[in-house]
Amino acid sequence: MVTTHRYDVSVRWTGNRGSGTSSYRSYSRDHEVTGKLTEATDHGVAKPVIPGSSDPAFRGDPARWNPEELLVASLAQCHLLWYLHLATTAGVVVTDYVDIPFGVMVEDASGAGHFERVVLRPTVTVAEASMTDAALAAHHRVGEYCFIARSVNFPVEHEPTVRVAP
Repeated sequence: MVTTHRYDVSVRWTGNRGSGTSSYRSYSRDHEVTGKLTEATDHGVAKPVIPGSSDPAFRGDPARWNPEELLVASLAQCHLLWYLHLATTAGVVVTDYVDIPFGVMVEDASGAGHFERVVLRPTVTVAEASMTDAALAAHHRVGEYCFIARSVNFPVEHEPTVRVAP
């Protein structure tokens, strides 16, 4: 049986400085990402606005999220959520999880680009030393399940560290 899920978002450009896109430098790349076109989700709770822009290298606002950062964050979130599930089913008690991932994008002479890779670097703390091997193994299984990682056309690498809680 196949189950289909749909994800609706709204992206609204907020960067018109008065003359629209009359020139490359005349407009801001600022925009807002929200959960839906309506004020509330199906559950009656409005999601917070994500302030977006382009990468500062492309005239964007460095204080706002750019699409490339959000892609890396999505991969890290997906890995985290599947990892916690797989750790639980393997009997691993995770007490802390921090990831500081990075993505590498290459841009060619025409200005077009693509992601070359994303590297996830989670540091996981487990309750007991006996859980270390299973905790590491769970990271390698995530790729079989993570919806986002299974959908991209570049490698998603893992450099996990496992620590034991004091």
